[in-house]
Amino acid sequence: MQSRATVVITDSGGIQEKTTYLGVACLTLRENTERPITVSLGTNVLVGRDPEKLRFELSRVLSGSAKKGTIPPLWDGHAGERIAALLAG
Repeated sequence: MQSRATVVITDSGGIQEKTTYLGVACLTLRENTERPITVSLGTNVLVGRDPEKLRFELSRVLSGSAKKGTIPPLWDGHAGERIAALLAG
């Protein structure tokens, strides 16, 4: 469902990561996140518990002005291979 969404509204850190990876706008109903890279590089915007900020950011997404994030470095699906190489070497 996330891959086909225009925007996801959540409070889940895992969802923040998935939307960043998928390039889907994410509005997070929290004041902070344990996944700050989703805000600094990704598609995540923290709106906290402010209904006006949520409305503003949602209107930005729906008008095509959503934050354009990037996939963070090393989020390429090859972490296991890198770990195995470190353990073997």
